[in-house]
Amino acid sequence: MAFVPSKQNWFVRYKLYHIPFWLLYNYIFWALYTGSLYEAAHEQFFSVFWAKSLFYTIFPALAVYFNLYFLIPRYLQTGRYGWYVLFLVLIIIASSSLIVPGYYITSWLDGTNAQKKFGITSDWNGFYQAVRTEPVKSTIAAITLGMSIKLTKNWLETQKRQRALEKEKLETELKFLKYQFNPHFLFNSINSIFFLIHKNPDMASASLAKFSDLLRHQLYESNDSLIPLKKEIDYLENFIELEKLRQSPDLTTEFNINDDYSPGLGIAPFILMTFVENAFKHVSKHKNSPNWIKMDLKIDRLALKMHIANSRADNDSQQAIHYGGIGLKNVQRRLALLYPERYQLDIQQTEGDFKVILELELSEVAVNPSLEFMEKQ
Repeated sequence: MAFVPSKQNWFVRYKLYHIPFWLLYNYIFWALYTGSLYEAAHEQFFSVFWAKSLFYTIFPALAVYFNLYFLIPRYLQTGRYGWYVLFLVLIIIASSSLIVPGYYITSWLDGTNAQKKFGITSDWNGFYQAVRTEPVKSTIAAITLGMSIKLTKNWLETQKRQRALEKEKLETELKFLKYQFNPHFLFNSINSIFFLIHKNPDMASASLAKFSDLLRHQLYESNDSLIPLKKEIDYLENFIELEKLRQSPDLTTEFNINDDYSPGLGIAPFILMTFVENAFKHVSKHKNSPNWIKMDLKIDRLALKMHIANSRADNDSQQAIHYGGIGLKNVQRRLALLYPERYQLDIQQTEGDFKVILELELSEVAVNPSLEFMEKQ
């Protein structure tokens, strides 16, 4: 399946709109400082003061970007507050110091010196006095504005994603009731258990218990946004055992999982189920060659990796299009909403098999100790 990049205006793609934003910001800043829109425009665009204004525009903007895209992700968001404050102070000092040469360049362009034009001497004391006034104020104001815009943007994106998740939850609840309660699966499972009652009562009893657990999970235990990973895996195992009853005896299934994962891991319900159901739905039904399904589930701390492969018929060209009853696009959309930037999905289709590799970054979910004790009894 080819990836087609979305068309985007080059002005937006390279964020060139930031340039007029900072020019406008610097103009408004000086207009408020001088108390005159005309004087601020004259100094910034129509006099030798353009050099000083350029320094006031470039270096506070660089300080803003360094803070937003380096200091905050690396130090503030990771709880290293002392280091963040230290580096932020250093950035403010560095930006303010780099603004001061704009005073000297402006004075040189005007044919005079900084002491006559701005009252700044050429020694270190004059440089220090210049740094601690307007340059510091300008840098702090720019950083504060940048953080406010970033926080507001993140809040709006979070609200938008939350609304999309709520809408998606309502839609997927109806879709999963429709597709997971597949009439063919239900009736075939019941019929298989019915015939087992006379042939193998013990197996019939065990299958009926699995069938009951599966329905309970679908009706009652999958209503939360996150459920314990163990419950989802138990559901998958029950589903696989019941599918094996109604599939041809020629089908070979293999399900491997490492069971040393933390009981506190949680996962969105039915995320894994879609791919397992699809494997059974589209597995080949050859008479003279093997029919197989192989499933491997590995959990390493918070990282989950699921590999599913199944043999397929040569004429089964619709598998990647109508995926698991709800469509491949819907599965990817649900993953993008529930696990933004925390998943990888690789789908491979060859002449003889179909493979899905899913990687997820799981979350911790609260486990009720009393419920866990009752389940062990």
